[in-house]
Amino acid sequence: MSTETATFAGGCFWCMVQPFEEQAGIQKVLSGYTGGTVANPTYEQVKSHTTGHTEAVKIWFDPSVISYAQLVELYWQQTDPTDAGGQFQDRGDNYRPVIFVNSAAQEATAQASKRALQEREQFDDPIVTKIQVVQPFYPAEERHQEFYKKNPARMAEQEAGGREDFIAQNWSAS
Repeated sequence: MSTETATFAGGCFWCMVQPFEEQAGIQKVLSGYTGGTVANPTYEQVKSHTTGHTEAVKIWFDPSVISYAQLVELYWQQTDPTDAGGQFQDRGDNYRPVIFVNSAAQEATAQASKRALQEREQFDDPIVTKIQVVQPFYPAEERHQEFYKKNPARMAEQEAGGREDFIAQNWSAS
């Protein structure tokens, strides 16, 4: 079995795990922090906006079962690609939307997907999600891993903060 990785930031990492984890070909999804300047940051440091990190998920996948292009399409459908200031009720640079690419092929796929999304004119505002080269990824504390399984009531509160409605309204026909 072949394994590749993908790294996506789309707001609260709690909300980004389940949609990917439920797909065939996904071997592992890990919540963590990337894009900042401090090694091994803690949740408290990241949410203080002093490290430059964003919450993200790192995904290990089998490209013979699910392609990187399919993962990027699923990523778009979990986010508001027009909001650079965070996602839904989660505001700030630590919730910014970013596709972190780890190869020229991933970058080409992500850029083509972003162009296609812009050309569909699905949104009134421009697509502002960044595409950047992957940076060191630091796993989040254990309490943040598979949060949706461990804390279903908290997840329901999180999703009620606008994410679920936005996804239903903007992505249900995708």
